Amino acid sequence: MNTISSETVIPFTVKKRSRLGILIDIRKNKLLYVMLFPVLLYYVIFHYGPMYGAIIAFKDFSPRLGIWGSDWVGFEHFQAFFTGPYFWRTIKNTVLISFYQLLFGFPAPIVLALLLNEVKHALFKRTVQTITYMPHFISLVVICGIIKDFTVSDGVLNDVIVFFGGERTTFLLEPSFFRSVYVSSGVWQHIGWGTIIFLAALTGIDQEQYEAAKIDGAGRWKQMTNVTLPGLMPTIIILLILEIGRMMNVGFEKIILLYNPGTYETADVISSYVYRVGLQDFNYSFSSAVGLFNSMINFILLICSNWLSRKFNDTSLW
Repeated sequence: MNTISSETVIPFTVKKRSRLGILIDIRKNKLLYVMLFPVLLYYVIFHYGPMYGAIIAFKDFSPRLGIWGSDWVGFEHFQAFFTGPYFWRTIKNTVLISFYQLLFGFPAPIVLALLLNEVKHALFKRTVQTITYMPHFISLVVICGIIKDFTVSDGVLNDVIVFFGGERTTFLLEPSFFRSVYVSSGVWQHIGWGTIIFLAALTGIDQEQYEAAKIDGAGRWKQMTNVTLPGLMPTIIILLILEIGRMMNVGFEKIILLYNPGTYETADVISSYVYRVGLQDFNYSFSSAVGLFNSMINFILLICSNWLSRKFNDTSLW
């Protein structure tokens, strides 16, 4: 007579209970799942659905033949990119701009949030928050127009430089200034918006820790370094992991709105190169191969940064 072992029954029971738990949760929170459905639908249609199109990176894609009808070429497009004249230039520019953004752009909202947390005048605090939030909501095209107007030879920035004894320069025509303009304008645009999550995290810090620090004789600086920053650290680490995971994703929109052929040397990044090759030269397969390579680098960076954080700090995304 055959018997069913406990090893077979237990996993089945656990799976059954887990499914029942999910069904019960859906029944109890119908409205929440209804609200979640459009978000899931968006990601399925616009993010996961089109992923099959990445196959054209391994094909000689022809719109007439379609994705499946086009001829396979294997890694030919990847090889062409790796051995091409623009490989090291685009990699170097992407890495440098991403590194500068991480170095200057990531800490800026943290510093501003810490400063705002020390402000006790509510009206002044709200005014600063409103002013710093505003650039985030301005159209990128308008932002780039403002940057161009400010950095031309007769712009406001040059007027300030001349006032202090400097010389006029058209910054966006000089390759050596492009990265500085790009990164500094990005800090100005997003610093206020980035403080929101850090200010929210600050509200979750137990106030009794501040009281205990005061009793021990800690001043404002000691309270910030020994209570506030450790309380913010899990949030900082998680956001840092996400930021490292998208280091190679320098948005092409702002780049193509600001650069010109004279600044390609320091301004041309992977995303702008993909835009030119794919949409302007109609080389869809080659641009897909470059974009897929870029995504794989981001994926590897995300996995490595999460593993390092989990190993040394016990804080990770998963």
